[in-house]
Amino acid sequence: MDDTAIKIEQLSKQYRLGELGTGTISHDINRWWHKMIGKEDPYLKIGETNDRSTQGNSSYVWALKDINFEVKQGEVLGIIGKNGAGKSTLLKVLSKVTGPTKGSIKAQGRIASLLEVGTGFHPEMTGRENIFMNGTIMGMNRHEVKSKLDEIVEFAGVERYLDTPVKRYSSGMTVRLGFAIAAHLEPEILIVDEVLAVGDAEFQKKAIGKMQDVSKGEGRTVLFVSHNLSSIKMLCNKAILLENGQLTQSGTVDNVIQKYLSSNLESNHYRAKKETPLYVSEAYTKKVDGSASDQFSCTDQVSCYFKISSQMAFKGQCKLLIRIVSQSHTVLFSCETELIDGKTSYELTIPNNTLTKGEYHLDCIIYHPAVTQYDHIKDCCYFQIINNNESFSHLEGFDIGNVYNQHTWS
Repeated sequence: MDDTAIKIEQLSKQYRLGELGTGTISHDINRWWHKMIGKEDPYLKIGETNDRSTQGNSSYVWALKDINFEVKQGEVLGIIGKNGAGKSTLLKVLSKVTGPTKGSIKAQGRIASLLEVGTGFHPEMTGRENIFMNGTIMGMNRHEVKSKLDEIVEFAGVERYLDTPVKRYSSGMTVRLGFAIAAHLEPEILIVDEVLAVGDAEFQKKAIGKMQDVSKGEGRTVLFVSHNLSSIKMLCNKAILLENGQLTQSGTVDNVIQKYLSSNLESNHYRAKKETPLYVSEAYTKKVDGSASDQFSCTDQVSCYFKISSQMAFKGQCKLLIRIVSQSHTVLFSCETELIDGKTSYELTIPNNTLTKGEYHLDCIIYHPAVTQYDHIKDCCYFQIINNNESFSHLEGFDIGNVYNQHTWS
């Protein structure tokens, strides 16, 4: 494998929806029989791509399908994609938390993983005991772990709680300790999922700095999953894009991010497929400079553009109602304006520091009060606020709601 740290060929992972295993004894026996006679699993020939937004016809889905890539030693690979694209499944397969349905993985060296809060921790054991347990799992002896103990504790900032059971740690403390263990016990390959988002801004900065040291200074390999594209840009020298379980782009970070943003703009940009007497024919979100975008900082204004098409004459009375909806489908607030006959373009501006970090979308309704509804578009114009404002940056991972409220203290 020369200087290749990880090589993945035709990697696929299939799940059966709604059941454990294959769901029936007959399927299990059929799979076992095909394996015994050296034939391919018959259920690998069925199954759909993992598009969570559509209703499928098969009870089998490919969480990953024919993934091929390799990572050189010392490279930092960014893995990006929408929720449900297969990123976490890929890392779990690489970390041997679950096995692949087919394909091969070749890795040189020890792998340390930080996949989710509490991964690899025994809740009844203390922080100190968990450090030694994780080191043993990675093949280190007690003396080697002990020599790294002070560094781990200092980095994690949990000295006061070192001899307290981990079950009493907050999620932020758990992530700090988990990352410190994974980064300091000198694995050849470090795998980090989006869990760093749980830590506060100060810890995220420390963690990214440590990953840079691990890759550039110590020549170790890092696989990093994040929705924070600025972190991907800062840390990674290569990236891959997953969509519905398939690898659709690999290469330089800038090219992969550009592909990701352009594909996201399709779900952000609404175009009507039907006509009614009065309807929204086009809608999308854009930045102050006029460029279409689905990603905004909390300090950005979010402008929402709407094009109205009409095949009827009306004199006022008709209204355009916009509802801003959270990822959990909670309507956060609504805005409306009266439509003017002959006017086709409308723009709604959501001021900066209105929405907290998260994913949002719009509902659009055109109606004549107490008379009729002409158009109702649900779940359109998906967009994302990628960070919290400075006042709340230390509360990353803590539920602070979706809306910043202007207020005063006395």
